[in-house]
Amino acid sequence: MDFTLHQEIPAPIDAVEAALVDDDFLARMAELPKLGSADVLLNERDGDTVKLQVRYLFQADLSASVTRFVDPKDLTWVEDSTVDVAQHQTACEIKPDNYANLLSGSYEARISASGTGCVRTVKGTIKVHVPLLGGKAEKAIIGGLSENADAQTTLITEFVAG
Repeated sequence: MDFTLHQEIPAPIDAVEAALVDDDFLARMAELPKLGSADVLLNERDGDTVKLQVRYLFQADLSASVTRFVDPKDLTWVEDSTVDVAQHQTACEIKPDNYANLLSGSYEARISASGTGCVRTVKGTIKVHVPLLGGKAEKAIIGGLSENADAQTTLITEFVAG
């Protein structure tokens, strides 16, 4: 299922880009709804390119129909990203640590200046490979991504403000 998210961030584009590749900010992503942890595995810069790998843990109540297929403590994934800080673009692949046969996803993000702040647009695809339940699960995941995008906007704004 395809998705698009828009974040209007009241902070300068370069400050937002810097936050999104900052280890301290990335660790604070664990504060977002339904995330139990955010561990930076890789953060390497070569010129204007930053390679990031961040492992996240999903933490929320799940229905019995979901826990039939997955163990909640195993719902971890790595976001494997390449960030072009000069072009304000990110390409990311979502790599589940477990259940890779059940979930796949990727997204691209672009940040553009807007007034005194900026807009971050995220376009991607989430696919849950479970017959009959996949579409419903995809909608739930995208709803969670939207909720997290709103919370992340606040987190970025606070982080940039110091």
